[in-house]
Amino acid sequence: MLPEARSTLMAALDAGWADPRRLYTEGRAARALLDQAREVLAHGMGVRPAEVSFLPSGPAALRTGLDGLRYAGRRRGGRLVATAVEHSSILTTGRYYAAMAPSPGAAGDASPFAEVPVDRLGRVDLSALEEAVAVEGTVLAAVQSANGEVGTRQPLGRAHELCRARDVPLLVDAMASLGRDLTPEHFDVMAGDARSWGGPGGLGVLVVPERTRWRRPGPASELEHGRTDVEPVIALALAAAEAWRQTGARQADQSTSSSALIRRLRTAVSDLADVDVVGDPDDRLPHVLTFSLLYVDGEALVTELDRRGFAVGSGSACTSSTLEPSHVLAAMGVLTHGNVRVTLPLEPSASTLDADVSRFITELPGAVASVRAQLGRSDL
Repeated sequence: MLPEARSTLMAALDAGWADPRRLYTEGRAARALLDQAREVLAHGMGVRPAEVSFLPSGPAALRTGLDGLRYAGRRRGGRLVATAVEHSSILTTGRYYAAMAPSPGAAGDASPFAEVPVDRLGRVDLSALEEAVAVEGTVLAAVQSANGEVGTRQPLGRAHELCRARDVPLLVDAMASLGRDLTPEHFDVMAGDARSWGGPGGLGVLVVPERTRWRRPGPASELEHGRTDVEPVIALALAAAEAWRQTGARQADQSTSSSALIRRLRTAVSDLADVDVVGDPDDRLPHVLTFSLLYVDGEALVTELDRRGFAVGSGSACTSSTLEPSHVLAAMGVLTHGNVRVTLPLEPSASTLDADVSRFITELPGAVASVRAQLGRSDL
């Protein structure tokens, strides 16, 4: 979390404690603070304040967006289309729908869920997407703005055109890109997470433009424009808004400096033996790098790097706690073994970032050699 956001969070815990639905003085003050936070984020994302809702997390916002689009389109069908590299909250939901569906009958009903393939860079196959959304009963398509694991940007403009041609709304997961890259313009519903732009954990953002047919399943709610029944924590919303102010003011410079550091890392990593550096080398997020190594256990390498003072990930970015092979890398058809994912923090939160990257480049070969030696491959 950015220092300014942390300070705002601490102050807001005292100022925004009251129920914003109440008419007493403290309640009205809390409502004003919540509205202020919403307006800041809406302005930054190029939407109206009424189109922005706060939810408990980015994945919760993403799942809520999916549920509302699917419910709104229930008279047309219930089929979901998603790229094979989407967030696990999308893929597990789609797979659940497919598993619960009755076996195809004589009518040959289409599966309620279709996973669209990607190429070896992680970019969606637009021809396959066009074919998938053309299937009768399709009520939404999910395409992320960019992959948070390998960094590859998706062609949202073209994907949105294909979906609009079939009157299929496009759900965009922008959790990895908001605040770190240009804000997506092509979507019908968008979800984000405040952590991506240096805000606090525990706050997701759901954007539902007025043009979009969206309806929350279940009973009506008076919270967050009827899009959730969980009351937002005002202090988190204010901290997220302050982080957006700070990140937005520095976004261009931050992107340039992060891209330069990632290029340094990419060049250094490429010199290692038996390594596969994945994702688009150019059309990508500025702050993410993933590589995979033969004869290396990913968990062991993460532990060795942690011992040396570096916090990196392994496995899927959205299911890393399971230590399962990355579904993103598997969908790309690249090496999944010995996977390491590096995500650069925002510079105001890491004043020694340049030096840290230099030390990582120096330490990485020794860490890899140490782990390979444990597997009896010290000859590499």
